[in-house]
Amino acid sequence: MHDAKASPPKATTPAHHPSEEASSSSSTRPKPCCVCKEEKSKRDECMLFSTAKDPAAECSSFVDQYRSCMLRYGFTM
Repeated sequence: MHDAKASPPKATTPAHHPSEEASSSSSTRPKPCCVCKEEKSKRDECMLFSTAKDPAAECSSFVDQYRSCMLRYGFTM
């Protein structure tokens, strides 16, 4: 027999996990793919289309600019 005074089921909230806290704090930090787009584009273009014997040496200024930009956002390379 059913109890007529039974309360409806309560809505439950998901359990809080420490890993969720870390991901929520990192959600305020932009993703690496979304920052320094101009610097990345210049670096990539130089490296891909360089005709130099050592493209890394020729494009080092673009690589340094990109690295500096990423550091400003807290990303290390």
